[in-house]
Amino acid sequence: MFLTGAQLNEVFLKAKRQRFGIIASNVVFDTQIRAIVQGYDAVHSDGLMQMSSGACKFAAGASQDMNTGARLISAMIKTFAAQFPKSGVGLHIDHATPNYFDFIKFCVENNLVTSVMIDASKENLEENIRITKEVVDLAHKHGIIVEGEIGHIKGTEDEIVSETELYTHPQEALEFVKRTNVDLFAASVGTNHGVSKGENIVLRLDLIKEIDDLLIKNGVERGLVLHGASGLTDQQQITAVANGVVKINKDTHYQMDMAKATQAYWEKEKYSIVCPDDVDPAAFIPNKSKFDPRKWLAKSEEAMQNTIMGFCKVTGSANNSILM
Repeated sequence: MFLTGAQLNEVFLKAKRQRFGIIASNVVFDTQIRAIVQGYDAVHSDGLMQMSSGACKFAAGASQDMNTGARLISAMIKTFAAQFPKSGVGLHIDHATPNYFDFIKFCVENNLVTSVMIDASKENLEENIRITKEVVDLAHKHGIIVEGEIGHIKGTEDEIVSETELYTHPQEALEFVKRTNVDLFAASVGTNHGVSKGENIVLRLDLIKEIDDLLIKNGVERGLVLHGASGLTDQQQITAVANGVVKINKDTHYQMDMAKATQAYWEKEKYSIVCPDDVDPAAFIPNKSKFDPRKWLAKSEEAMQNTIMGFCKVTGSANNSILM
């Protein structure tokens, strides 16, 4: 089922209390939505779907109208998730920069989302706090939870590009949480957006614990968020969750799943649509039972569903839905 903001907050409170992590999955297509929602449900886990500004523009087609794209993505998720009453999913706006404030307002006021991330991390701390608090004040009036961030995560995620990483300072994290009242805090600890391998990055999992301990000590405990986590090892994710992370973002891995499954299918079934060199083109008849998109997209869905099931088992959210 589709979660309210209050229910999603309950999900993260349970995750923090029991120390497991919720997988947040970026989506654009119905193929991804079906695969990932079914994957969450198959292992009795709650989850969070995420849409970026780029995803909304793509979903809207030639118009590139973000509001239209957001309506479409939200409607698909709500409609499909209604079939699964024993696991919950929310919809999150991922990495909305300050220039998209009107878009955030539209989504919040039209009940399209459960949560939103305002990413003003490229601003100085004071301006980041001002912008984030403005979003928090708006969202909380509508029962929507908010994620904020300090620091830079290296790599490219949709329209967010950073050539360098900037680790979050714990004292700044404390000031940020106190003054903005965000529900979730994203710390920059060395993960990369895009394609990466966990064993090849300088990951400061100790910094996550330091921030978590400091927030708890000062009475402002929050669930922490790990961005750019597609390439992390299982153990890195397990340690991050133990140190206070409740939300782990995944995107690149699903894109790779889709690409690999599609490539494998067409390597096998190439000649169902391409005339072999030794066949007269005039005599060649394509095989509709093979090039029907439902045939090859099903392979992508299966791969993505298996991936999300595995993720939920690693982070401990399997069998922990608040709806069970």
